[in-house]
Amino acid sequence: MPPAPRAEWAYFFDIDGTLSELAPTPGSARLDPALREEIRLLQERCGGALAVVSGRPLREIDRIFAGLALPAAGQHGAERRSATGLVTHLPVARPMLDQALAALAPWVARHPWLLLEDKGDSLALHYRLRPAMAGVAHREMRRVQRELGAAFTVQKGKLLVELVPAGVDKGRAVRAFLDEHPFQGRLPVFVGDDVSDEAAFAAVAALGGHAIKVGPGPTAARWRLPRVVAVGAWLTSRGVDTRNTGAEG
Repeated sequence: MPPAPRAEWAYFFDIDGTLSELAPTPGSARLDPALREEIRLLQERCGGALAVVSGRPLREIDRIFAGLALPAAGQHGAERRSATGLVTHLPVARPMLDQALAALAPWVARHPWLLLEDKGDSLALHYRLRPAMAGVAHREMRRVQRELGAAFTVQKGKLLVELVPAGVDKGRAVRAFLDEHPFQGRLPVFVGDDVSDEAAFAAVAALGGHAIKVGPGPTAARWRLPRVVAVGAWLTSRGVDTRNTGAEG
């Protein structure tokens, strides 16, 4: 198991696959009440130095954590709310995103098991209901990205592929928080499960912090928790030794 949580650390959590099991659709995801309470208590213990860093937009983060109003980075950091409540957005070429939306929508309409999500600063193409569509979904998103050029990049994820503004990643979002109170000067900890979390793992590792991967798959994270339920066990210092050896599993 990773080192037991300490009050003087700064904490960053992904949501889907980390704090919440993957749901059939993004809107159906829910947080276990007991785990939500553990997050609330940890936020108190660490003096507010806890943030959510997710591919979801801020509005969806707030739905899942209703009543907590946590500092958060949405859409991989394209939008961010500081501990003081200040919301900032990175510059996004919205007309180009609308162009991509118009190009993708008719194609998605012919495949009802796909879901195209407009997050505001990015687009996500979900194939959770038909995982076999992964290859064609990724090819279609790459085709649209090539038409837009360097302003946007393709971000892979679990059962989805996203079109995100160039230069946006979770590692940069974490570093932005660490420049601000109450995160500044603390040892950072990032808990995530997906390939999009690897940039955050690298960022906290470079600062001597703890990168914690949830679930199987290759990763640069030093530590590993086997599943979502183990995150709650770690927060209460229960569980088995899950130190990552560098191998998949």
